[in-house]
Amino acid sequence: MSWATGLMVYLVIWWTVLFSVLPLGVRRVEKPGRGQDHGAPETPQLLRKAIITSLLAAVLWVGFYYLHKSDVFSFRQWAQDY
Repeated sequence: MSWATGLMVYLVIWWTVLFSVLPLGVRRVEKPGRGQDHGAPETPQLLRKAIITSLLAAVLWVGFYYLHKSDVFSFRQWAQDY
């Protein structure tokens, strides 16, 4: 796997994990002001969620890399079968 492929796999994992982490710890505003959405979070904590996402994505990427290098599954073999 080249570094570019590894980076792209990490980015796909990162975005997938981000969408699963975003709803964690969200509390809605009790009485929203004029023009404020009723579902808007009080404090989105985006930096904290980005850090959590990066750590989880790194762990998942290392797992993917290990499986890829140990030939537990092979995309090339699957492509040849079809």
